[in-house]
Amino acid sequence: MKPRTGPFVIVLVLALLATSLVAEAQQAGKVYRIGYLGSTPPTPETAYLWQPFVEGLREHGYVEGQNIIIERRYSKGRTERFSALAAELVRLRVDVLVAVAAPATNAARAATTKIPIVSVAVQDPVGLGFAQSLARPGGNITGPTLTAGLAIAGKQLELLKETVPKISHVAVLWNPGNLMLRQVLRETEVAAQKLQLQLQPLGVRGPDEFDSAFSAIIQRHADALLVLADPMFFGQRTRLADFAAKNRLPALYGLTAHVEAGGLMAYGASIPDLFRSAADYVDKLLKGANPAELPMEEPSKFELTINMKTARALGLIIPRSMLMRADQVIE
Repeated sequence: MKPRTGPFVIVLVLALLATSLVAEAQQAGKVYRIGYLGSTPPTPETAYLWQPFVEGLREHGYVEGQNIIIERRYSKGRTERFSALAAELVRLRVDVLVAVAAPATNAARAATTKIPIVSVAVQDPVGLGFAQSLARPGGNITGPTLTAGLAIAGKQLELLKETVPKISHVAVLWNPGNLMLRQVLRETEVAAQKLQLQLQPLGVRGPDEFDSAFSAIIQRHADALLVLADPMFFGQRTRLADFAAKNRLPALYGLTAHVEAGGLMAYGASIPDLFRSAADYVDKLLKGANPAELPMEEPSKFELTINMKTARALGLIIPRSMLMRADQVIE
């Protein structure tokens, strides 16, 4: 005898099916809110940084204005503004918070322990207390790191000395508001001793402190300039390049954008690659990944960029061996 399906069972099955379909429709139609905390607002010149992030999101099916909203907040070179901006993004209940560099990540961490944070380009997240380890962060912060930033400090000085062998005094611009740069500066000092170079560190926290730093560089008769990678310096890259050119200072930077703005040389991790990787992290977190268990990636690509027009203006002859190693030569 075949069992009969009663009206109640049929209604229950239909109700469960309808509930499932509604849930799927809601999920498919969900609009995610992404918070973005950075230092410098995007411009046509900085599109090569922001675009990989947007393109990476699009590859994962996220289109701004359709299924994602990106709430952008910028400190405009003022590190002290990050705390208020991070708190504002938390109040907006963003699903994921993307924080660029250590100062922004530090502010985001202070603002929330619940919202997943994608930290971009922090040089030592473990040392700064953002993560327990790279393999297992253990909190609500993960993302692509700049951990090799410490190791390349010596390489940057080597490249500078290889380009201008006679230098002995190197001015170093760094941002004391960037917690990680303190350690990078220490590593740079160690490398300088091995290369028999004397460093002249000058801390610059904001745009209004550049003039005094520039005056100090001139007064101390520096032979060359090293600008450590920092979002605030990135926003002032044209100003820095103009100063170096005016005073005929060979300068090396941590970000390629400085060379495109007229700087002599740059060596460091590929920042566009980090931003594209940040989009991968956002996708994983929106799909339910636990940031505490999502490993923080180390950079795999490093770039040497040389501006030959600037070199000629300074009367420098770039060694052929260095040109052969360069990833990009700007004529």
